[in-house]
Amino acid sequence: MKRRHALISLVLFPVLTFCKPVKEAEKPTPAPAAATAKASKVRLKTNKGDILIELNAEKAPITVANFLGYVEKKHYDGTVFHRVIDGFMIQGGGFALEGKDLVEKETGKGITNEGKNGLKNERGTIAMARTNDPDSATSQFFINVGDNEMLNYPSNGGYAVFGKVVEGMNVVDQIKSTATGTTTLTMRHPMTGQKIQAPATDVPTENIVIQSATAE
Repeated sequence: MKRRHALISLVLFPVLTFCKPVKEAEKPTPAPAAATAKASKVRLKTNKGDILIELNAEKAPITVANFLGYVEKKHYDGTVFHRVIDGFMIQGGGFALEGKDLVEKETGKGITNEGKNGLKNERGTIAMARTNDPDSATSQFFINVGDNEMLNYPSNGGYAVFGKVVEGMNVVDQIKSTATGTTTLTMRHPMTGQKIQAPATDVPTENIVIQSATAE
C-alpha cells in the first residue's frame, strides 16, 4: 500500500511537472448531453486481446462524452499502454508509436472533473488520468487492477471513474504483469506544444498496442 501511495503522482499525472495556467476563458465546459447517448460500450482491440468497457453516462456524462469523442476521432487507434504497475493500474490513451519512439498525441482541452460522482476506483473500473489540476483530463485513462481507495473523492478532487471492464479482464491482468523499465518518452510542452524528451519509469518493455477503439 505504501508503494501505491508513493506512485500516485508519478503514474496518474503526466511526466512533466509544470502545468499550463487555466485562464477564465479556457476553463473546461460540460460536453453536450446528447453526445453521451451515442454508445454504451467501447471495445479496445489490443495486441493482447479485446477489452470491452461498459460506460456509465448516467454518473459521468461529461467524461463519457469526452471519451467517445476521442473514440470517434480514432485518437486511440495505435496508442499504447505506456505506464503499467502490477497491483495498481494500467494507463494508456496518450502515446503512439512513431518508428521506435513513443510520442504524445495532441489533444483537446481538459474537461470538468466528475470525481465526486459516487463511482469508486475499484478493480476493473476505468477512470481518467490527469495532472494535479482536477479539470485537466483529456484523452489519457487508466484501468484499475486493484481497489485504489486513495484515488476516490475527496482526495484531490477524486479521479473520475466512468465505466468498468465487462469482458477481457484476463487481458488486463496479462497487461498488468508485463515487464517494465525506464524509457525516454516524447511529450508535448503544456504551454507551447513543443516536443520534449524525458525519461519515464514503469513503461512496458514490450509495446502493448491499442489497435482500435470502437463504440458498440
